Amino acid sequence: MSRLGKKPIDIPDGVNVKVENGIVYVEGKKGKLSQEIFPNLSVVVEDKKIFVKNLVDPKNKKIYRKTNALWGLLRSLIYNMIKGVTEGYEKILEIHGTGYKAEVKGKNLVLTLGFTHPVEVEIPEGISVEVSKNTIIFVRGVDKQKVGEFAASIRRISPPEPYKGKGIRYRGEYIRQKVTKAGGATK
Repeated sequence: MSRLGKKPIDIPDGVNVKVENGIVYVEGKKGKLSQEIFPNLSVVVEDKKIFVKNLVDPKNKKIYRKTNALWGLLRSLIYNMIKGVTEGYEKILEIHGTGYKAEVKGKNLVLTLGFTHPVEVEIPEGISVEVSKNTIIFVRGVDKQKVGEFAASIRRISPPEPYKGKGIRYRGEYIRQKVTKAGGATK
C-alpha cells in the first residue's frame, strides 16, 4: 500500500488546480504546468487539498502492485508542480579550472572549457540561466525535471576529473581526488 500516495497535498494561496480530461493543470505566479494522470488513478480537488486515489481493487494483486507504484509517483509529481509554480527550482553549477569560464549570449550559454573552441548550449524554453563571476552558473525554472536535465547536460560537457578536479560540478559536490604517480624509481 502506498503511504505517500494517500497523503493529501495542500494547495497554497495563489495557485489554481484543475483536472480535465485526465490531465492535471497547475497555475501559479511563476508559471503553468500540466501532468497526465496515469491509468487506474484519479485526482480529486476538494477544500484546498488534492487527493490522489487508486481505483484498482487490492484483491487484483498483479495490477494493484503496478498502480500502487504509480500512485506515489503521481502524488510526488503533482507536489513538485505546486512547489515549482510557487517557489521555482534552482541548480547551481561551479566551473573549476584555469581559464574556464561561462557567459550568456542571447539564448545561448557559451562555455570556454579548454577545448579548441567555445561550446555553445542553447537554453531551453522555460529555463533561465544566470552567470555570476564567470564561473558560477544558476539554472532556474518552474519544472523540476527540465531544470535538473539541463543542469546535467551542462555538467556532462566537462565532468570533473579526479586528478586536478577541473571541470563543471554541482555546488557542494565532493570530488574524490586520486593520487598521481610518484616521480622516478626509488632504491
